[in-house]
Amino acid sequence: MLLHAAEKDIDEKTISAILKAAGVTADDARVKALVASLAGVDIADAMTQAVAAPAAAAAPAAGGASDAPAPVEEEEEEEEAGFDGLGSLFG
Repeated sequence: MLLHAAEKDIDEKTISAILKAAGVTADDARVKALVASLAGVDIADAMTQAVAAPAAAAAPAAGGASDAPAPVEEEEEEEEAGFDGLGSLFG
């Protein structure tokens, strides 16, 4: 997100530079995997969806007439798994 906000290329060189500046020693393979996983991702769109998701989840709870909890959809679990995968790149 930092690189996106600064309008910089998201590539191995810039990711490695940020991690080095933060005092993090990252595995080159993990940096490469992160860059590959972000290829073709519209960061602005992903950020918009991430911000909208909690608001959408809170809406049924606010006006819900049922006492039973809403079933968890598989799609939500898949999205969380995707973020876990990216987070695990840096330990």
